[in-house]
Amino acid sequence: MEKFYFEKPSLEIKDKIKEYLDEFIEYGSEINGVGGLDKIYDGMTIEEAIEDCVKKGNKEYAESIGKVAASTYLMIRESDNRLIGICNLRHYLNDYLSKVGGHIGYGVRPTERRKGYNKIQLYHALLEAKKLGIDSVMLDCVDTNPGSEKTIQALGGVFDSEYYDESHGNLHNYWINVDESIEKYKDIYGQFIKSDKIR
Repeated sequence: MEKFYFEKPSLEIKDKIKEYLDEFIEYGSEINGVGGLDKIYDGMTIEEAIEDCVKKGNKEYAESIGKVAASTYLMIRESDNRLIGICNLRHYLNDYLSKVGGHIGYGVRPTERRKGYNKIQLYHALLEAKKLGIDSVMLDCVDTNPGSEKTIQALGGVFDSEYYDESHGNLHNYWINVDESIEKYKDIYGQFIKSDKIR
């Protein structure tokens, strides 16, 4: 059985993060849930992008740049220490995020998809949401992404509404009760979580 551990972005693993992001570019795949780490393609150095990403966990800093406070987590496979996925957890919602984006954004690198890893990653995000005192989380997915929709549903996501956004298209919005999902799916997804280095 594969095990995964989670940690926050740091300079110590900057090469691992850069290699992860570059795979999306190589495969022509959209990058999601990385907390702005992909700003390296807009002129930031990897060091600057990591610093900015980590600082967004601070409410005052995040709001000073027009964002909400958010924490980013790296999902790393224990057997080979490969970075498999990245997940971004927003601590609260503003008006825009309540329609587009929600609390959680996530992604799995193209060469590791269709293995059920995103469900484990989402389960971990719910554990972190509980630590922050978040009772329910909203997630959305475009109606052309059945994989993401199945991931949300697999963790107990309840369909709430449909919303059209010019940039993203037709979105399906879901809510997950954090405590209920953690308890219901702990034996299914919790067993894959080895440990974390989250401070």
